[in-house]
Amino acid sequence: MIETAKSPVAVLGCGGWGTALAIHLASTGCPVRLWGRDELLVRGLSESRENSVYLPGAVLPESVEPMCSIEPALSGARYVVVAVPSHGVRDLMRKLAGYVDPGVTIVSAVKGIEETTLLRMSQVIEEELQLDRPIVVLSGPSFAAEVARGLPTAVVVSGDDEEAVASVQHDFRSRTFRLYGTRDTVGVEVGGALKNVIAIAAGVVEALELGHNALSAIITRGLAESTRLACAMGGQRETLSGLSGLGDLVLTCTGGLSRNRRLGLQLGQGQALSGILKATRTVAEGVRTTEAALALGDQLGVELPITSQMAHVLAGRKTPNEAAEQLMLRKQRDERDG
Repeated sequence: MIETAKSPVAVLGCGGWGTALAIHLASTGCPVRLWGRDELLVRGLSESRENSVYLPGAVLPESVEPMCSIEPALSGARYVVVAVPSHGVRDLMRKLAGYVDPGVTIVSAVKGIEETTLLRMSQVIEEELQLDRPIVVLSGPSFAAEVARGLPTAVVVSGDDEEAVASVQHDFRSRTFRLYGTRDTVGVEVGGALKNVIAIAAGVVEALELGHNALSAIITRGLAESTRLACAMGGQRETLSGLSGLGDLVLTCTGGLSRNRRLGLQLGQGQALSGILKATRTVAEGVRTTEAALALGDQLGVELPITSQMAHVLAGRKTPNEAAEQLMLRKQRDERDG
């Protein structure tokens, strides 16, 4: 049975995405505890009701309670939404493992691959919690600023527990937020992670003024690359053609709010990665995902040419122009190869 009562929801992460999800969930009638590790940021959220650092202009409803303590944030929560950067997921799961009540559904809203283990985020969560609790992945084309403004958004939720997936679909839905269900968590998570790498490449293409033809090619071949890796890991090809694959890829490669595309633009303009990262507090997940995806590709015998060239550019081994030329001069092949 799907629960209809609006129980408290804990959202872990006070970045733009966590803040947007907290605002959205509050709009559905849920009391929300928005947890963050940065005490100064949390205090500012409580006083001004606005996340001026990560989501300026978005006002927190009164039913969103910012807090720094993990235990009260989790107490009595029906859902725990994880919305921290991918490299912080494991440490956070270790901290909260003893406080998660039985019957709680964990909702991963994180897009990335762990660099050291090459695990997907739901696998990291499951490994650390070591508890029999359902884990649901939420992914798809969803800029935080637009979700916070209540603009129409459609996403995907995935998990092995069909009742948990259905409950998230029911309880997280609103007139402007629609959720489709699937059991292909591998495809959903790989699509969400790889699109950030391809978006960096798309930004480079735009900065170099290589034209719409090149941008279309990067998006299309980037989808092929993501699909090859997802299928090799056990995902389904159809998933990569949906919201969490093609939908998220197109948005992140073309949208002005994309952090990864913006980073690609800066690389294409000749800026060094170290300087770009120092100048911003937001996280471009594609930077960390690039090497992890390449390692997975090597492990599984999957060719990832765009990801490989982006790794060279990010490391400073090639210029953006050299990487673009290498992609064009690769041995020609049948479009369906791989």
